[in-house]
Amino acid sequence: MRRRKARKRTPAPRRRRALRAGRARRGAARPAAAGEGHSRAGRATREGSVGPAGSPFHTKRIYEAAADDDGARVLIMRLWPRGIRKDRVDHWLRELGPVKPLLRAFLDGDVEWTEYQRRYLAGLERPEAQEDVARVLELGRARPVTLLCGCADAQRCHRTLLRRYLETRML
Repeated sequence: MRRRKARKRTPAPRRRRALRAGRARRGAARPAAAGEGHSRAGRATREGSVGPAGSPFHTKRIYEAAADDDGARVLIMRLWPRGIRKDRVDHWLRELGPVKPLLRAFLDGDVEWTEYQRRYLAGLERPEAQEDVARVLELGRARPVTLLCGCADAQRCHRTLLRRYLETRML
């Protein structure tokens, strides 16, 4: 007797619609906030890159193309971002990313942005994080540093908080 190949079951109609809606949401373009992401021509631009008085610290999304003026590219996430090759980053400093419970609570909406800021900045005072802060400050004294993260919204991301924190420590 010949065996039939098992057919892949198609999802129920309700699930199919949900899957389609999810696909549409993920692929949908969202309007960029002022100073974020891309210029009108579609080329990558700096997000809000220059701090006070020509700061050496810049921020950029990891998924944006590298530029010649990036200097040292420092990834500040706890987990490696999907689809990114290791050669796109010069340094990976995990301790400068938010701790998992804080990030999860913020993404789930349990923690407001003001509370997230306070707790993230308090987390930078941990000894492990202070080692990485010192390393980034040392890099910043030698050449420009681009802080990289996967967050789409630069205004509500730890890379912007870290840049401000580092700028105050450089003074």
